[in-house]
Amino acid sequence: MRLTSPLAALALASAFSVSAPYAAAENIDVLMSGLFAGQEATYVGYDSVEREDIPATSTVDRKYLIVDFRLQSEQGYEQLQASVHKVCMALLRDRDLISSLTRDGYDMVSVAFDRKSQYDCL
Repeated sequence: MRLTSPLAALALASAFSVSAPYAAAENIDVLMSGLFAGQEATYVGYDSVEREDIPATSTVDRKYLIVDFRLQSEQGYEQLQASVHKVCMALLRDRDLISSLTRDGYDMVSVAFDRKSQYDCL
């Protein structure tokens, strides 16, 4: 009895050949795009930043990810903090994603709702 066909084996091998950074990126996009309902905020994307001017042996965060949203309307301080908390908690609850980012060398994830400010998820 044959358990897998050559086509099924090829499909299975292809599924496991996807690189971890791509899988993590796909997970971030899926997780973030469905986070805010309606008109509250729109997920724009993410950007990876690596500070080459900081030595790899430094205790300062060197590589981080910025998750970018745009608010549909101006928010007060408390509502903005609630939005930051919502994004950070969604990221932190996804243990597979956090493990993948850690393996890829990320020290921190930040959230931005405009081009002026970003907020760190601790």
